[in-house]
Amino acid sequence: MEKKNIDWENIGFGYIKTEKRYVSNYKEGAWDGGVLTEDDTVVISECAGVLQYAQTIFEGLKAYTTDDGHIVTFRPDLNAERMEASATRLEMPAFPKERFLDAIDQVVRANEAYVPPYGSGATLYIRPYMFGSNPVIGVKPADEYQFRVFTTPVGPYFKGGAKPLTIRVSDFDRAAPHGTGHIKAGLNYAMSLHAIVSAHKEGFDENMYLDPGTRTKVEETGGANFLFVTKDGKVVTPKSDSILPSITRRSLMHVAKEYLGLEVEEREVLFEEVKDMAECGLCGTAAVISPVGKIVDHGKEICIPSGMEQMGPITQKLYDTLTGIQMGRIEAPEGWIRVIK
Repeated sequence: MEKKNIDWENIGFGYIKTEKRYVSNYKEGAWDGGVLTEDDTVVISECAGVLQYAQTIFEGLKAYTTDDGHIVTFRPDLNAERMEASATRLEMPAFPKERFLDAIDQVVRANEAYVPPYGSGATLYIRPYMFGSNPVIGVKPADEYQFRVFTTPVGPYFKGGAKPLTIRVSDFDRAAPHGTGHIKAGLNYAMSLHAIVSAHKEGFDENMYLDPGTRTKVEETGGANFLFVTKDGKVVTPKSDSILPSITRRSLMHVAKEYLGLEVEEREVLFEEVKDMAECGLCGTAAVISPVGKIVDHGKEICIPSGMEQMGPITQKLYDTLTGIQMGRIEAPEGWIRVIK
C-alpha cells in the first residue's frame, strides 16, 4: 500500500487523524461484534458514566515498520492483560484478550498507509480505550460501555536526541495508598495535570512522586516508571503497589539481564539512595527511555553523574537494544513481536 504524503522525519508527537478506528459496544451483559468505522466522533448522553464519575481506562502501544519491511506491534498481549486489570478495578467489563489483539491488528491494517517507513524515526501510536457510556446519576458503575481503538502517526519523542531532563520532587501525591496507581485509568492522569503544569512553569521537565504513605520512597512520574543504574552497574527499578506496571520497564529489565548480562533488581528505592545512583531514566512507550540529569528536592540539587549532555552508558545500551528488538535489528524473545503484515 502506498504511504501517505507525510513528512515522516519531521512530524511531532501529536494527533493526526487516520482513516479507520475500531468500535465495540457493551450492552445487556455482552460485547457486540465490533466494527471498523471512519467516524471519529463519540456521541453519548450528557449523563454518561464517563462524564459524571470518570469511569474510563486506556492503553498505549505502537506499530513499527521493521528492518525487513514487516509491520509489527510490541508485546500487545501485555497491554490486553493490563487493560483487563484496569477494567476489573473500576468495575468495568473486560474486553476479551483475543478480541483486543484482533482489534489492534484490524486498525493497524486499515491504516497501513499511516505506518511510518523504517528508518524515519516515526511510529504509529495506538490508543485503545474504554468508557462508561449510559446515563448514571447515582454513584455506581455504568451498565453500558464502549471500547474504541484509534491510531495516529507520531515522530520521535525527542527530536535531535534525548537530552537529560531536570525533574523535581513533587509535593503532590500521584496516587493514594491502596488506590488506583497500579492501573491505567484516566482519573490518575487528571490528578497529575496540575502538578505537571506547575512543574513546567517552574522550569522542570517532570515530577518525581514519592510514596503516598511515608514520602520516603521513589515511585514514578506522572506517566513513566523510574529506572536507576547503581555505581557498580546494577539496574534497579522501584517496587510498589501503587506504581503502574510499565511494559517498557519490564522489557528493559529483561534486556538488562538476558541481553546485557547485568544484575537487575526490583525493590523499594529510598529517596535517600538517589544521590548515590550513577544513572537515572524514565521509561515508557513514548520515548522508551528519557535520561534524567538532575533532580531538585526543594532547592537541593542532586546531579546524576552521567550528566546533562547525553544518556549514561548503560541506559544507552538498554535503549539501543530494546529499540533494536522493536525494529527487527535484534532477535526478539519469543512472543514479544506480533507480526501484522
